[in-house]
Amino acid sequence: MIYPGNLKSKLPNTEQSIFATMSKLAAGHQAINLSQGFPDFDISGELIERVHYYMKAGFNQYAPMPGTERLRQAISTKVLKDHGVTYDPDSEINITAGATQALYTAISAFVRDEDEVIIFEPAYDAYAPAVRLNGGNVKFVQMDLPDYTINWSHVAKLMTNRTKMIIINTPHNPTGSLINEEDMTQLERMTNNSDIVILSDEVYEHLIFDGLQHQSVCRFPELARRSLVVGSFGKTFHATGWKMGYVLAPENLMKEFRKVHQWVVFAVNTPIQMALADLLQDDKNYKNLPAFFQQKRDFFLGLIKNSRFRPVPCKGTYFQCLDYSAVSDENDLDFARRLTIDHKIASIPLSPFYMNSRDDKILRFCFAKKDETLVQAAKILCKI
Repeated sequence: MIYPGNLKSKLPNTEQSIFATMSKLAAGHQAINLSQGFPDFDISGELIERVHYYMKAGFNQYAPMPGTERLRQAISTKVLKDHGVTYDPDSEINITAGATQALYTAISAFVRDEDEVIIFEPAYDAYAPAVRLNGGNVKFVQMDLPDYTINWSHVAKLMTNRTKMIIINTPHNPTGSLINEEDMTQLERMTNNSDIVILSDEVYEHLIFDGLQHQSVCRFPELARRSLVVGSFGKTFHATGWKMGYVLAPENLMKEFRKVHQWVVFAVNTPIQMALADLLQDDKNYKNLPAFFQQKRDFFLGLIKNSRFRPVPCKGTYFQCLDYSAVSDENDLDFARRLTIDHKIASIPLSPFYMNSRDDKILRFCFAKKDETLVQAAKILCKI
């Protein structure tokens, strides 16, 4: 069969996501998969039972486009408890088919041809393609090592009258860093009296360690009025495969978000929404996450303390970055592949999270795993 030669997508030079690449490599070589960010332990039995209950009770048809009323109300109550801020469940909260869909829909709703979007590197790899698909131009700001902090003077130099959106991510994937209160204050000051939209990816909001506090944009009134906040039930309830997320935004922004959302996915899984609403009634179902994952982080770090890998500070998420410069001079992609194929442990190299493929000899390892998985992984790392 002969195919026309000019049938290319709007992302002709885009390669497969590094997450898909490394997970496929791990499966092909029977390697311990600490690459893609998903737990290998069971989710809540109660949550499973509640989903089953609502399926049996007949909640199997389309949910309302914004999401079920019960779940939106439960989220509103949760945000008030967590941050002291009220979002109207009818006009300011929307349920989505995962956080990535929420991010794509938000970008599609507001970014037009030649609009500029500022993104911080290393950046979650879904941001820039979504901007480009919608005709926007990406401007990158590299965060400063060793703690991946933001130099706001660099941001100010990139801001122009075409800046439409700034995308932030805290806790940060892939580095595990946090945006602190002073950072938010500076962002608030810089965007005041502008039409810039803030898209705040906060999917790891409950995975914060060492007594630190999540600084959501919704805590800052001037930021909140221009911001869309993205959350994820997959991260909170260890169910990444369910692809359940949500968006918070003031009514004027949410109205525009919904205009696009209805044509992207329209409605999201009904029985799972009902079950999640039940579990959100008791904050004990998610308030233990910081301690739970801090124990995982510390356990993993303790296991590899005698290895030649050097930990990068991890303040949140369930990812631990390790500097391997004392182990190898290979670039991070080659080294990650060799670890997977020869040593049977898969990780994520950080260079794909940079526009210029910057290589700092750092790999990202997911520690949202059973203790026995982490023990096996650490034995390998300590032998390298």
